[in-house]
Order: sequence, then C-alpha cells, then structure tokens
Amino acid sequence: MAREQMSTNQALLLFGGNDHKTFLGCLNCVKSDDASICNKFGTYGSKFNEVSIWNKFGTYGSKFNEGSPWNKFSNSAPIIVDKNGNTYGYFSTNKFHNNRTRIKSYVNLLDWSADNDDLEQARNASCGN
Repeated sequence: MAREQMSTNQALLLFGGNDHKTFLGCLNCVKSDDASICNKFGTYGSKFNEVSIWNKFGTYGSKFNEGSPWNKFSNSAPIIVDKNGNTYGYFSTNKFHNNRTRIKSYVNLLDWSADNDDLEQARNASCGN
C-alpha cells in the first residue's frame, strides 16, 4: 500500500516505462539538482528531453501515451518511490487509478492538470517558475 505521508527530507523519485525501470527524475529535489523535474536545463526538467514528464511530445509527457502521468485514462503511470524502495503511489491524472498517490500536493497538481490540460502551467505550478 502506498504511504500517505512523506518525510520532508526524503527524495521522491519517479520511475516509468516497462516494470518502472526508467528514471524520470526527482519530484521534490531542489531546482538546481541535476535529477530535479524542475531543473529546466537538466534532463528531467527540460521540456525537450524524451524522458521528461514536461515534454508534451515525448513518451512521458504526452497526454496520449499509456506511460505518461498526463494520460487521464492510463493505468500505467509512473510510480513514486524513495531511495529505500518505499512506494508513494502512482503519479497519475487518472482519478480512478487504484494506487494513485495520496500526497496532497501531487494530487492537487494532477487534478488541476487533468481539468485544465495545460502542461506548461502545470510545470509552473509545480516548480514555481
């Protein structure tokens, strides 16, 4: 079962793809971290990189791809884990996903994104830029 609470100092990592083996970035790392989904110049924060959840034309940013968190109908969304392997649910806009994350800030972001369909604004809300 996914944890509902998280330690504020625990890095939350996003994995997608087959068997969730593709690293998609750190959800709550500082913006300057190379692994941060909020680092515009990093692999995971760039809206141009194939493995970025912010690339609307990429595998993990397209609202049409099964493995994307932005696909409202998918059950194959990325999973949130910490470095110890504890799971925190799936990062998914699918409100009916069985094990969707219960972390309030992410639920708010995902619900907003599902309702507004604006990836750029979702990124700005998530990353503060």
